Amino acid sequence: MNLDTALPLLAQNPAAPLDLAELALAVARDEYPYLDLDDELAELSDWAFELRPRLRGRLASRVETLCRFLFHDLGFHGNQKDYYDPRNSFFNEVLARRTGLPISLSIVAIAVGSRAGLNVVGVGLPGHFVAKAIENDEEILFDPFHGGRRLSVEDCVALVERIAGVAFIPTVEALAEVQVGLMIQRMLNNLKVVYLRQRDFPRAARTISRLIQLCPHDRSQRRDQGAALLQAGRPGQAIDPLRMYLESQPPPQDALVIQELLDQAKSEVARWN
Repeated sequence: MNLDTALPLLAQNPAAPLDLAELALAVARDEYPYLDLDDELAELSDWAFELRPRLRGRLASRVETLCRFLFHDLGFHGNQKDYYDPRNSFFNEVLARRTGLPISLSIVAIAVGSRAGLNVVGVGLPGHFVAKAIENDEEILFDPFHGGRRLSVEDCVALVERIAGVAFIPTVEALAEVQVGLMIQRMLNNLKVVYLRQRDFPRAARTISRLIQLCPHDRSQRRDQGAALLQAGRPGQAIDPLRMYLESQPPPQDALVIQELLDQAKSEVARWN
């Protein structure tokens, strides 16, 4: 899969019928250019093949079997000790190390569950990502980051209040399936936050360039790309995104601050010429 093709497609249609696991692995290939996607996808298929005969009975029983397989037999678990390790967002590392963030572990559950015959989707609670199995009118929420714990609607409210510190109204829309494109956007945003937190500006700029492909109308990404490139010592490349941000409409509220960054980038380029 080529992200240069897939991300613009998802920008036009976030629900485009692309394989979520393959997309997540393609994101990881920016950091691991020799990653063999076919090998990684084959492992997911092998796990699904092993799981499929065990899925019997009602939906609740099958979800319990899926979670026991992933979070007990295979040992997947949330990385609570080093939450901001970028490897938690790279799907190949998640598969190898059996640990990751809520969204990356939800993608594991979606990938293996769907390949084994379950309809598993992602649900983006504020501050925490979970998964949901669906069959006809029945829905079962569970939390891959916390061992696949089954969640009631009341549990979701309490979880959001505890993790995000905000009140959560569990409407149908709030608990609805997150489209593939929006899940990839959330993964990339997680990486962006981690790299900026670590002051790894070259990787932050690379990640933001992917976000621009996926969210071309989000002008804040241009601003952040220009700032990251400037911090990474690439002022020439910072000029265009900063200028584009300043020329966008309506005029940005932080225009004066960004104009200073643009002037700095131009000044640094001039010193080299």
